[in-house]
Amino acid sequence: MLDKVKELIGEVNDFKATTKEELEAFRIKYIGKKGILNDLFAEFKNVANDQKKEFGQALNTFKQAAEGKINQLRETLEDADLNKSSLNDLTRPAEPLNLGSRHPISIVKNQIIDVFSRIGFTVSEGPEIEDDWHNFTALNLPEYHPARDMQDTFFIEQNPDILLRTHTSSVQTRYMENNKPPIRTLSPGRVFRNEDISARAHCIFHQVEGLYIDTDVSFADLKQTLLYFTKEMFGKSKIRLRPSYFPFTEPSAEVDIYWGLETETDYKITKGTGWLEIMGCGMVDPNVLKNANIDPTQYSGYAFGMGIERIAMLLYQIPDIRMFYENDVRFLEQFKSIS
Repeated sequence: MLDKVKELIGEVNDFKATTKEELEAFRIKYIGKKGILNDLFAEFKNVANDQKKEFGQALNTFKQAAEGKINQLRETLEDADLNKSSLNDLTRPAEPLNLGSRHPISIVKNQIIDVFSRIGFTVSEGPEIEDDWHNFTALNLPEYHPARDMQDTFFIEQNPDILLRTHTSSVQTRYMENNKPPIRTLSPGRVFRNEDISARAHCIFHQVEGLYIDTDVSFADLKQTLLYFTKEMFGKSKIRLRPSYFPFTEPSAEVDIYWGLETETDYKITKGTGWLEIMGCGMVDPNVLKNANIDPTQYSGYAFGMGIERIAMLLYQIPDIRMFYENDVRFLEQFKSIS
């Protein structure tokens, strides 16, 4: 019996296969459920006690040899199939190549970054999983502050101090902690809020927020920056600022641009007023500067923020925010010609 096992090991070592079918037949014959290896293990009980150790070692050697041979031949055959694939077929037509396209959110984000980079803003990024201090408390939203209810937050289970960031202002908090004024930074990124998904709202969306801190920064500086942005981004030269409330800026304002009433679509998206809200802004609250160890008696600054999806929906007249997240190729292919 031991000589038979040694003979089988030799057969396994000498075996060669040129097709996957031959390899599968080999596997079934030697180590399949009804294969030779199982038959030999069944015979183990009939082996004399003084030979069982040597016989068992021979069986293990046989099993390892068979499995090793199968793995080796499988890799060889797969490599051969890859070399024969259409990727290396020199007769395959080279054109037309099916080119992809940038996602509209990426397109608009890059356009916004490009506009602000021309006036000295640099890009800063931060974690999407954030702590309470950087997302709320440092931004003048202490615990139990009623304004926290403005942002329905996703908290990480079993740790109320860890959450999914509700705005990219948390990136600005971290940037202020690690950099001294003058500061001129732009913070694009994905944010999360526990909201019902509809044509106009989503629980996941993207923001771009800007921050400028230096000596003698005024609201006039903020207005001039926003006017520059609307001219470059939309080709609109008329804006207005309406008083509003944000916990981390004081005074705060909503920014509207005059979109016009030239088409039926203009009437629809502006509700017949010609004005369209595009972002929020304001002067950085002194408490926010203190929390970042910046002296509010020496420095001042402004901040602004906008939703990328909202800007993209305006630019490309997209009626439903959910279209950005459905990965419908028919929708995405419309942006192939846009860099």
